[in-house]
Amino acid sequence: MNIASCQDCALSAGSPIFKPNDGVNTRSKNTTHFAIVLLAISICFFTFRSHTQAQNRGVYPLGMSATNSGVTPAPGFTYVNQLLIYSRDESKGPDGQVLAAGTNAVVMDMNTIAWVSKKEILGGAKFSMTATLPVAKNSLTSDATGPVSGGSGFADSYYQPFILGWNKERVAFRAVYGFLAPTGRFNADANDNVGSGYWTHAFSSGQTLYLTKDKATILSAFQMYEVHTTQEDTGIHPGQTFDLDFSLMRVLPVGRKPWLQVGLVGYNARQTTAKRGPGVTREQAATRYKVNALGFASSASLPGKVNVGFKYFQEFSNRSTFQGHSIQISGSIKF
Repeated sequence: MNIASCQDCALSAGSPIFKPNDGVNTRSKNTTHFAIVLLAISICFFTFRSHTQAQNRGVYPLGMSATNSGVTPAPGFTYVNQLLIYSRDESKGPDGQVLAAGTNAVVMDMNTIAWVSKKEILGGAKFSMTATLPVAKNSLTSDATGPVSGGSGFADSYYQPFILGWNKERVAFRAVYGFLAPTGRFNADANDNVGSGYWTHAFSSGQTLYLTKDKATILSAFQMYEVHTTQEDTGIHPGQTFDLDFSLMRVLPVGRKPWLQVGLVGYNARQTTAKRGPGVTREQAATRYKVNALGFASSASLPGKVNVGFKYFQEFSNRSTFQGHSIQISGSIKF
């Protein structure tokens, strides 16, 4: 199973923590209303789209942008490293039934360089870009038949050449275009692939709302729509995917510094269009996968412009895909 590379890791999951009195002194009701609307649209999408038949998963590593989703770091360069561990022990059917037991494990080491400009445009927006180079290891083992597949190596790389981010007094949000390049090893006849074998265009947005004046209670959401292209060698076109990460965090002072965030996190994913291509049956084309998870997270801003974070997610009520849990550990340093 291919879970592709990092999305927004430098500007979301690894973002510096905003301290309660930080931020811009300009109030903007329109900006706040816009962010609230995006959050509401995300909730409505997952409330009304309840078709539960499925294909496999998308390429975005779910959960990694759950906290500080709308926050743009200070100008300059930032390096982010994220260790993402996805472990699943059940294969779920279209009605949630357990089809098989075993182990599906994906471990990804994400290395990202992000750059943020100093100049502001379009009402205070800062332009930024990122590049992510991942190394991955995956394995699939059946309780009935033993090892099925597995591989390791350089995986599909991810690039975000266009990011606009606005940091306001009580709200922050970002608009992003990125693409996933099929740089990981892929062969249609192999069982040790670490790449997806196709390009993906990713359109995403992140919003962060500070619910209290002291910015100590923080609500964040991140949405991505994955537009997949045709897979090389097979001619198969995977179905498109909508992803949602979210969190509700609380800032706790530890002396004067560092600052600590703790709270609840979650993610969802839905396949939105049919898988199609040579050999795809009508039943396979009709399936739509569904992924749900809730968990907890913590992050800290340390001296020396260093940030560290931890997230744990437990999946539940999945459809037509694997189900399990994930652990995510991140660290970043601002240059």
